[in-house]
Amino acid sequence: MSVTAVLDAVAGVCLLGGALLSLAAGVGLLRFPDLLSRMHAATKPQVLGLLLILAGTAIRLGTAVDITTLVLVGVFQLVTAPVAAHMVGRTAYRARLFRRDLLLADELADDRETRAAARE
Repeated sequence: MSVTAVLDAVAGVCLLGGALLSLAAGVGLLRFPDLLSRMHAATKPQVLGLLLILAGTAIRLGTAVDITTLVLVGVFQLVTAPVAAHMVGRTAYRARLFRRDLLLADELADDRETRAAARE
């Protein structure tokens, strides 16, 4: 096998894996029961799927300008997705837009009750 065939195979595996993870994120958005679960599905597999697609694209294109652009897209995604997920989760928790029965532990409940009592 030639080097190009191996690189094409690796790029294909990355692209297929990224597409499957992105599909799993979309299915999770439709199937998960509450906002916090959907937020998890929208960030974790989607970011990894995008990074795999970017890696496959970088392997396939191979020019320095394209790879630099793809690296910047990946870095911006890694920086913004956790911040956005944190803010959505925080807002959902404060607005009580989640199902308590699905939480294993609620470490913020005592803090919220303490602050509510201090305001009164």
